[in-house]
Amino acid sequence: MEIQGLSKSYGTIRALDDASLLVAPAQVFGLVGPNGSGKSTIIKALCGILKPDSGSVRVLGLEADRNRHAIRERLGYMPQTPSLYDDLSPAENLRFFGGGFRVPDLDTRLRSVLEFVRLWDRRNDPLYTFSGGMRQRASLACALMHDPELLILDEPTAGVDPALRQNFWDHFAELRSRGRTIFLSTNQMDEALRCDRIAILLNGKILVTETPEAIRSRGKAHITLDVNGGQTSMEVGDYEKELPRILAEYGLGPQVNRISIRRQSLEEVILDLIEEAGPG
Repeated sequence: MEIQGLSKSYGTIRALDDASLLVAPAQVFGLVGPNGSGKSTIIKALCGILKPDSGSVRVLGLEADRNRHAIRERLGYMPQTPSLYDDLSPAENLRFFGGGFRVPDLDTRLRSVLEFVRLWDRRNDPLYTFSGGMRQRASLACALMHDPELLILDEPTAGVDPALRQNFWDHFAELRSRGRTIFLSTNQMDEALRCDRIAILLNGKILVTETPEAIRSRGKAHITLDVNGGQTSMEVGDYEKELPRILAEYGLGPQVNRISIRRQSLEEVILDLIEEAGPG
């Protein structure tokens, strides 16, 4: 999946500004950024829901704007706001979506995905009786119904309880091991850490695309040494390189009683990158 020089405006609002991304197959790729940064616009462009002003989008080796229907058969999409029929039950919604994709052995697949999202016991209840988190689960079930090669998920775990969120991620790992690709947006830093790679988006621009640990390594570390009963503190940019030098100054002798290291979290590093990039 590849995006090159993607730009999109809504009137005077620049939602995407020359954004480029490359997502390798069989990985979990996370899109991280504040509200209004352009995450949903990128996802809609990948799904062929909107036409960009400029740039190109290739999905599963096909040009998105020319092959929308062929891509749609191989792609599972979960929007940020569930697009379901409220007066239908989860089972009825899934039969509708599954029939459109000509899913073989429809009833078996329906039960499998509803059990995964823990809605089997509520399969015949109308969706208007469901909570927001339960509707998210039903929406994910629809995206999974035809066992797609590529899953595109817009904040899939919003409103989902922690235990079920863990189950979601266990399933994402299983899908990745089977060669599936997952592209998702999230504001949860613990979820970003689970991704193989993440891109940070701000004001429609990609600030950086790296592994979560590589991004975290851009941050600072606060090192405190307890030397002969007194404390010496310092902040360093690359503690893996700086720590040996610092300790060498003390000869690693018995006068160094304790070493404390606190690295910036991924969230702190991302916030710093966003602050450094500025408002425009």
